[in-house]
Amino acid sequence: MDPKLTEVSQLFDRFKAAFVRNDFDTCKAPLSTQDYPIDVMKVETSANVVLLTEFKSLPPLFEETPKALHELTIARDIYEHAVVLSVKTEDQDAFERDFFQLKPYYTDARDRLPPSAQEYPILGLNLLRLLVQNRIAEFHTELELLSARALENPCIKHAVELEQSFMEGAYNRVLSARQTVPHETYVYFMDLLAKTVRDEIAGCGEKAYDSLSVNDCRQMLLFTSDKELFEYIKEDHPEWEIKNGFVVFQRAKESAPCKEIPSLQLINQTLSYARELERIV
Repeated sequence: MDPKLTEVSQLFDRFKAAFVRNDFDTCKAPLSTQDYPIDVMKVETSANVVLLTEFKSLPPLFEETPKALHELTIARDIYEHAVVLSVKTEDQDAFERDFFQLKPYYTDARDRLPPSAQEYPILGLNLLRLLVQNRIAEFHTELELLSARALENPCIKHAVELEQSFMEGAYNRVLSARQTVPHETYVYFMDLLAKTVRDEIAGCGEKAYDSLSVNDCRQMLLFTSDKELFEYIKEDHPEWEIKNGFVVFQRAKESAPCKEIPSLQLINQTLSYARELERIV
């Protein structure tokens, strides 16, 4: 075997051993020392060229070499582990960077590689990330790029159903979906999505009501106990007040400047435009 390929394989085996025992500090340490293949995501200068970048069979070159299949396979495995590691360490920036490094192996190199068991779970994870970050346009763009077969996969269907529930305002379905995640790595993004949902409900609630009873507020925000509600208010809405069994939103309303709509001026302008259009016609 090629010495460079052997070195990459050995380093990757060490990484996987640390990954399996959940030793994430050991997994991440090589990323900052510039001596590990996953560090291809952090290329800085030509002096710090990473081992994988020396393989000409990898994207974007895709040169046909005797070792091309082996190089492509191990590179895809490395990037897949990097994506999952970013989820386990709750690093969304690393996830996005690692996913875009991996994506060409699922698209451009699809005909050069055997299918990966991690492909659909990772594609579903990316859809969840976009949903959590409220990047709905990008969510649908990524969805359009998937094949009909991919759309039937449980991991992809889970993300699609979540987006539909979110857009319909069926927030109870979004929160209950955490109990039926198709892959263990989905729990992190599901927890973030639950917070996004509650923030959306809270924003509507404080605009619609001056105050609510603690019980009604708890039900509105889909919490199962008053303790969870109080912790949420303390961390995310310290401007809310709890008085005599009620959650008071008034302070939040007062902090935002009230802008009046110049209705009379708008009506006069609209009538003026209508008269001008009538003359032209």
